Amino acid sequence: MQKRGIQRGRPTGATTFEAAPAQAFGAAVRAVRTEDGIAQETLAHLAGIERSHMGKIERGEHMPTLALVFKIARALGRSAGELMLETEARLPMEWHQPPNDG
Repeated sequence: MQKRGIQRGRPTGATTFEAAPAQAFGAAVRAVRTEDGIAQETLAHLAGIERSHMGKIERGEHMPTLALVFKIARALGRSAGELMLETEARLPMEWHQPPNDG
């Protein structure tokens, strides 16, 4: 079995970017990582991505794919659900309201 290389950047064809959830997810990852005393470079290695990409995720500059969310959660020793709850708690209030359809 051949080892997969480290993926770079956003997925091909990604055209949308929502800053608030990206920033909330990044803040949640950083909080859990620092709480556990894990270096960013170590977390990136455990998740199988480059450290620079992990930095962009933590700063909210990149929104990871669902697969990467699972990899990051696993690398942190958490479930993806726990990481999403941390993310949701950090979202601005308007993200907790139902959409206004008119």
